[in-house]
Amino acid sequence: MLSALANLSKEYPTEIMMEYRTAMKVGTKPAIQEEVPWSDSLTTYDKQHHTLYLRFLDAAADDASYEEMAQEILGIDPVQEPERARKAARSHLDRANWMVTTGYKELFAG
Repeated sequence: MLSALANLSKEYPTEIMMEYRTAMKVGTKPAIQEEVPWSDSLTTYDKQHHTLYLRFLDAAADDASYEEMAQEILGIDPVQEPERARKAARSHLDRANWMVTTGYKELFAG
């Protein structure tokens, strides 16, 4: 398992991890789509999956492959579904990168 993914609670602020754990406990975890809905502005999907995006950015910083990201973050088996795994991981990582370069501005706007 990727060291960065195995130690999420050590690497992310407590409030983010508490929010994620709460969502997991009460069954309100939003559905993960195979491809991220793309828009030039923040989407509901973005707001619901910001923690997921953090995990992708962390995994990328840890030099994880798309296959590792798909398996560890999305739960898609890259051996059984290699094309789906790569496509889904790439889509989420692309959107995560968009969030840190452009999308974050909307979070802080008035």
